Amino acid sequence: MKNQLLFPWLCLLGLLQTATAQIQTATVEVNPHPFGENDTVTLTFSDIDLSQWGVNDAYLWAWSYNNAGVQQDAPNNGSWDNSNEAHKLQEVNGKLSISFKVSEFFGRTGITRIGFLVKAKDGTGDKKTQDFIEDVGTFELTINNPTSGFTLLENGNTLSISATSSVNALFELYVDGTLVNSTNTPSLNYSYSLTISDYSEITLKALDGDDVQSNVFYAAPKADVPAAPVPAGLKDGINYDPANPGRATFVFHAPGKQVVHWIGSLNNWEISNDYLMNYDSASERFWIELSGLQANSDILYQYKVDYSLAVADPYSHLIIDPWNDQYIDDNTFAGIPSYPTGKTSNAITWFQTKTTTYNWGDSGYEKPAKEDLVIYELLLRDFDEDHSYQALIARLDYLETLGVNAIELMPVNEFDGNESWGYNPSFHMATDKYYGSPEMLKKLIDESHQRGIAVIADIVFNHATGQNPYFRMYNTSNGDTGGSPSSDNPFFNQSAKHAYSVFYDFNHQYQGTQDYVKRIVQYWIEEFKFDGFRWDLTKGFTQNCTSNDEGCTGSYQADRVELLKKYADFQWAVDDDSYVIFEHLGGNNEESEWANYRLDEGKGIMLWSNLNGPYSEAAMGYNDNRKSDFEWASYKNRGWEEPRNVVYMESHDEERLMFRALEYGNSSGSYSTKTLGTALDRMGLDAAFFFTIPGPKMIWQFGELGYDFSIDYNGRIGNKPIRWDYFNDPDRKDLYETYSKLIALRNSEVIFDTDDFTINAGNSNGIKTIHLNTSAPGNISNMLIVGNFGVTSKSVQVEFQKTGVWYDLFNNNKKKTISETTTTLTLQPGEWHIYADQPSELFPNDNFPDADEDGVPDSDDNCPETPLGDTVNLEGCTVFTLPADAFSVKSVGSSCNGENNGKIEISTSVQDHTYLVSMNGEDPIKLNTGNGHSASFLDLAPGIYNICIKVEGRDDFERCYEIQITEPETFTTSTVVNQARNQVTLKLDGAETYYINLNEKFYVTTESEFQLDLESGSNRISVSTDLDCQGSYFEEIFVSEEVAYYPNPTKGYLQVYVSGTDSKVKVEIFGSTGNLLSQKSMEVFENRVIKLDINYRSSGLYMVRIKGETVDKTFKVIKE
Repeated sequence: MKNQLLFPWLCLLGLLQTATAQIQTATVEVNPHPFGENDTVTLTFSDIDLSQWGVNDAYLWAWSYNNAGVQQDAPNNGSWDNSNEAHKLQEVNGKLSISFKVSEFFGRTGITRIGFLVKAKDGTGDKKTQDFIEDVGTFELTINNPTSGFTLLENGNTLSISATSSVNALFELYVDGTLVNSTNTPSLNYSYSLTISDYSEITLKALDGDDVQSNVFYAAPKADVPAAPVPAGLKDGINYDPANPGRATFVFHAPGKQVVHWIGSLNNWEISNDYLMNYDSASERFWIELSGLQANSDILYQYKVDYSLAVADPYSHLIIDPWNDQYIDDNTFAGIPSYPTGKTSNAITWFQTKTTTYNWGDSGYEKPAKEDLVIYELLLRDFDEDHSYQALIARLDYLETLGVNAIELMPVNEFDGNESWGYNPSFHMATDKYYGSPEMLKKLIDESHQRGIAVIADIVFNHATGQNPYFRMYNTSNGDTGGSPSSDNPFFNQSAKHAYSVFYDFNHQYQGTQDYVKRIVQYWIEEFKFDGFRWDLTKGFTQNCTSNDEGCTGSYQADRVELLKKYADFQWAVDDDSYVIFEHLGGNNEESEWANYRLDEGKGIMLWSNLNGPYSEAAMGYNDNRKSDFEWASYKNRGWEEPRNVVYMESHDEERLMFRALEYGNSSGSYSTKTLGTALDRMGLDAAFFFTIPGPKMIWQFGELGYDFSIDYNGRIGNKPIRWDYFNDPDRKDLYETYSKLIALRNSEVIFDTDDFTINAGNSNGIKTIHLNTSAPGNISNMLIVGNFGVTSKSVQVEFQKTGVWYDLFNNNKKKTISETTTTLTLQPGEWHIYADQPSELFPNDNFPDADEDGVPDSDDNCPETPLGDTVNLEGCTVFTLPADAFSVKSVGSSCNGENNGKIEISTSVQDHTYLVSMNGEDPIKLNTGNGHSASFLDLAPGIYNICIKVEGRDDFERCYEIQITEPETFTTSTVVNQARNQVTLKLDGAETYYINLNEKFYVTTESEFQLDLESGSNRISVSTDLDCQGSYFEEIFVSEEVAYYPNPTKGYLQVYVSGTDSKVKVEIFGSTGNLLSQKSMEVFENRVIKLDINYRSSGLYMVRIKGETVDKTFKVIKE
């Protein structure tokens, strides 16, 4: 059978609210029900949306169980990625259906249960429904006692057995295959007292002719469990020393359980007193030491709990399962043992008695400082076709060149199925084999460390799936993987205590759960040298809320704060400088307490900081209402003492910036962020304002190449295209290099460690700046990042921290002389610069020698000591000039078409000179103290005028302007009436301001469209502008009240309901040719109904018009 538990997990942030899995919850109808194995059964499915899987057809995947519980796939299933056409479902009345004879379909007899699910032909990526299980048999045997599948006889060794049959039958009782009792007379009832001395398999059969029904259950007298304390120094799980490979001790925490046996490959999976585990009542732990083990061998085992339930070790390092291992090839993980089919069920622990340990080569490695982290988050499944640690090792050159100093792996511990995001953990301490062996994971971490790259693991301690042993040991499904935690489960809450739960919610206030978490944290750090952990969905670590109370979950919870501090303390106790990162995404008060925790010791918990929204808006070019304001990326704006916010523009959980830009981007004229080249440039613009903000950063895989497939492509958590070909695209490669240079810059300059910085990212014009300053020793003391996030060119005033020579770092350190700290810059859409007060050695320096910084090479400079900021000629000597904004030249257009009353007004803010102002080369007028340095040209016709300004007494200065005198556009108005809503939309053009009169109600608007509500009856609308010569617009619109009439056709009388307030209406009746036959005035009474008598009219078609002050309706009537 293909894994019944291949549940993808919905990742747990605010997304979780919108995430959709490919597993669908369907409904099935079984006919007949009940049924026997010789019956033909029809299964009919509904609530399946095939479009979610991207297919048109669906197939049945099925399996069966016999009397002994042995499971077997239906012989014609096909393979999981290519179902057999024999199992194709047929569409019947919008539902999917299939019919079959049970024994023939499953190719066996003695069937007690069948299981099935619906899937796509290629079920890869969990394109399936949930599992369905149905009992087989109309002749039924019911065991009344014992009431469970296993009975532990605590007092004596006698088991009372009672049963009923649905038909009169003979009964036979077997113990371990031996007949011990039978009846001679058919009966509906059976009872017997059975004495047993050891663990026994008991089979009761009911016989009705050739038909046999049987039920298997188990019982044992309670063993004399040896009481012994757990030896000092032993930990939960496997305790093994490679130096002594012949011995291992197993410790199993099982509160409330009475008897545990070790079963496995050493004892043929059978219960034996030789493998009965000792019990330490003080710690509620069972333990056993096994000796004589063979070195370098595979040992498979489970714990048999109270004789009835076999579970893998909760602290397994590796597990074997019967569903998924067959799909893992030897290139990924060679030598996986075969599952012992028929001897046990569910997951089992795989323990290797190795005599050697991994030889680490990272002795000189030091973790990057928290504030310097540039983390690369990746999902191995979607990063490389081989989805393996070895494949990632081969890609480390790529990541090292990019410049990242940390890799964050999405969960690599054992999760349900193979292909998954990993947030469906089953065994938190086991390495999932789909990515490779534990040794290869260690090699990945070792190789990364040797390159100075930290490796962070994503861990999910909020919940576990139904495969987790601590769920199976205490649940409502008798140890199966479904149901709910039972009331005696100390590890899991019966119902979730927070609003974002999936699977089964851990109770972290239970000490056993805390021990479980700490043991696993310690293992991953000590065994694999992980540098830290990203703790998933920390909002769920509370016991104070309910599953439907999002307000409670999102608010400050003291138990959660203290518990997570305790976990952080433990992680730091194992590794003093381990990274502790919480994905909380909650209130700043709670996150601030963690961020500032133990800062005096150089610690502090880091928090994921989601800025996907603002950076998406910035990339798309939408800047109104602070949409693209990413100032929250500053830890200072959060009131934190140190940078502990891991800021990201993208993560596994957020939509890709490139997809949003290409799909929804803004545009103006020929500039559009929806075009590929422009969108890639916008990614670089975002990056320039991301990496330059002090503090840790994280990027999602392939963001550096402009990955543009939506997060919802192939389903939110479905496989995504792996596009390494993007690296060969020159434009995408340029983006990669931009990322690389920005990361190198932040890694090389101490200014990015400063706490003296400001972000200005909220302007609606799209101009954003970051200012950084530092007094720390280093190359650069001041830095300004400026960029235009709009879609049009902008000339804006920008504040530099000081005057002097600045360097445009990403423009080969090109010099820029700043003579005034407030400087006007013209920036094209998407243009950005990083200016510094010193050049950066990371970039070429194309500047020629220029001692006085006047822009003239020293070899050509005849005035080598020109004051900084002076305008010079080609010889480097000062020339007379005035500021660019010295003059104001404004035009005032003509008041109306055909009139010559425009004017041009000129004034100056520099009033140290007399100016000569000419228009179109005519005699100049003067600007001087006599006229306050202002003058005007009057009575101008519409057109273009050249205004030139000189300084009296100087021949080396002239500044000219081209000015246009405009005339008003033609004023137009049109209307669109929506009768259904009683509204009118005015479409206006030709003026800046419009004055509207509707039924003596007045409105003023500057919009080109304006909507008004109409009254019933006549509506008088007029529109004018602020220019009388443009005229006005008038229209009268009638809005009628509704009219209803019945019966139609009629034999003589017609009742007409008239809505509204009219007390009297005129009724007109017309013939089929339009001729008026009658008209009269009729009163409308309180019930709003008038009665028309057309009994005297001959049979045929008539038109009736009802007209009043608020109603005017015409309708057809047929007279029979």
